[in-house]
This record gives sequence, C-alpha cells and structure tokens, in this order.
Amino acid sequence: MLKSKDLLGLRNVSAGEIGEILDTAELMKVVITSNNKKTPHLQGRSVVTVFYENSTRTRLSFELACKYMSGTASNISAPSSSVTKGETLIDTARTLDVMGTDVMILRHPMSGAPHLMARNVRASVINAGDGTNEHPTQALLDMYTMRSRLGGLKGLRVAIVGDVTHSRVARSNIYGLTTMGASVVVAGPPTLLPVEVESIGCEATSKVDDAVRGADVVMGLRIQLERQKKGLFPSVREYHKYFGLTEERLTLARPGALIMHPGPLNRGVEISTAVANSPASTIDEQVTNGVAVRMALLFLLTRQKNQMEAAS
Repeated sequence: MLKSKDLLGLRNVSAGEIGEILDTAELMKVVITSNNKKTPHLQGRSVVTVFYENSTRTRLSFELACKYMSGTASNISAPSSSVTKGETLIDTARTLDVMGTDVMILRHPMSGAPHLMARNVRASVINAGDGTNEHPTQALLDMYTMRSRLGGLKGLRVAIVGDVTHSRVARSNIYGLTTMGASVVVAGPPTLLPVEVESIGCEATSKVDDAVRGADVVMGLRIQLERQKKGLFPSVREYHKYFGLTEERLTLARPGALIMHPGPLNRGVEISTAVANSPASTIDEQVTNGVAVRMALLFLLTRQKNQMEAAS
C-alpha cells in the first residue's frame, strides 16, 4: 500500500513501496502483451494529463495505461488551454478537481509544481517531470527494466552519463536505485555535473570511461539544449567524441551490461546508432515497460482511494 495519495518524487519513497509498484507492473505487463488489452481496474475513474511541456512517451503511455484499464483519459496542453489567458496552475488544478478528476498527471517546467498542485486538490497527483527536479515514473520504469533483465537491483553498478545538471531522470534514478541497494555513478563534462551531486547518494566523475568500467547498466542522457542558457560544451561533435556512448567505450562495461536511454534520442550525440540498435539496448523495452509501470501506479493510487472512500 502506498503511503501517500500522490507520487511526487522518489526521494522519500521506501524500498517496500517501490517494490510494490514494480511487482504490480509485472502483472500489468501481462495485459499489455496479451491480445485483449482491457481490464476493469479503472472503470468509473477519470484521469487527466496536464502538460505544460511537450511529450510523446510519457503522456501517451499514461493515456494508454488509463484506457487499457477502462478509465476515462483526457488531456490538457498548456498552449490550447486557459493558461494562455492567465489562469494559474492552482486555478487549473481546482477546476479539474471539482469536475470529478481522480488522478492528475502533471508535467511542468517549474520544479516543485506537482507538490503545489497536490496540496490544493483532493485528486491524486503524479509528477510526470518538474523542471530539473524529478521524473519518478521514468526512474520506476528504468528500475523495472533492470530488474526484469538482471534479476534484481541490489548490488548493481549503474553508470548515468550525460547532461546530469538538467536531468530530472538522473535525480529520480539516483534516489530510487540507491534506496533499492544499487550504486550509481554519474559522468559528464564538468559543466554538466551539478555541484556536490555526490550529496544525494552517488559518485561523480568527468571521466566517462571510469564510470562505464565494470558497470552492469549504462544509461545515456539527452543533451537538453532547451534548458541550457549558454554553451556548456564546445560542439556536438566533440561531446560525442569524449562523452558519447560508443561501441568502443562500452567494452569497458561488464559482459551483458544493459544500455539504456530515457528518450528521445539524439543519435550521434549522446549515443551512437550502433549502440542504440545493439542487442544490449533496452530502449524500446523501456517504452513498453513505461506503460506497465504507469498502469501499476494508476491502479495502486485509485485502489487506495477506493479503500479510503469505503472506510468513510
């Protein structure tokens, strides 16, 4: 049973709760891979995705997760909503709340926005990425993929390489993986490594080869040019040469190491096409697992709400 009505990040989520989400996702993946993608778990429930930033995988996977479980899925995109007329996030959230929404899924460029929303609504709120803070469902699907492929998370060495400074994916993975007993090392140009990043539970290095050496999992991160206010590396070509995931560099990892990427890919920048398309790559599998994990979260949060309503 999840302790909170919301999933806002993984920093304070227990190993037991993460384990329950991943175990439930295992059951949900059976639905996704079957010929009849339909369960009644969300029948009568309403889910709204509220996206102030662009998204393909996250938004669609939440919407499919809801529909596969017979829920009602709706979406709001900021450019086509009353946000353009000056409506605040809280007013948008309250409007959705009084319409009977059960779960709100928020992506927002401001760190902390989902926490603000959650304090002002009765509905459950799921953080689908807030600024450079966290992206908990991406980390959960990453952990689910690792566990499925490698049998567990405890004792794994996970290297996360790229634009760590601007990566909410990296932060959620560090919190979640260390909680589950894995060790994490982040690597990238010094200009793309946060100051004192080790304080949140990982190692850090500007030498990618050192990070990759002996890793069970190597995760590339997208260079987030839209969040960078100035040039933080000389050129895309030089970045790929010194920090990109290439076939040669990945020979340093353990035999059978997984190659991961949260998407979207910048081929030839943070990862080569040969690596992205290699048998070790789990990139497509991560997308499938993302639907299963989001199904699990919607099920667990609405089940909790069902139990609270029955008890009242």
